[in-house]
Amino acid sequence: MTVASSAYWDDLVADLADPEFLRAYITESLRVDTIDRLVNDLDHAREKLGLSKADLARAISAEPAVIRRLLSSGQRNPTIGTLVEVAAALNLKVVLVPMAESERAEYAEPLRAGSVKEPAKLARRIEDRRRSRHSVTA
Repeated sequence: MTVASSAYWDDLVADLADPEFLRAYITESLRVDTIDRLVNDLDHAREKLGLSKADLARAISAEPAVIRRLLSSGQRNPTIGTLVEVAAALNLKVVLVPMAESERAEYAEPLRAGSVKEPAKLARRIEDRRRSRHSVTA
């Protein structure tokens, strides 16, 4: 670990002691992870059905740019309505499922409490998730 990365982690762990920062860090990490997973799953379903992005746009009466933006990497923040429409056109539906016990302990409980027992462990797990997500999508 370099001095710079060590300083980053030390600062992050210290920042996670602030309940407001902790909550923002967890919610943003979950938001990005969830959107990436949903969009990647939708794109795989589109490819499996042999639909072009233009075909998918026509199916939901949207401009092709809407689908291109949705399925492109980078900053994306689709509405639930758009996700539901795209999913339906791909023979899918959007559903909520309970978190696993480990996820509840890692994310939901710290969100409610505004604190975490092991901030370094939480930061490392979230960073590991980000890395694995980028290595899969890259």
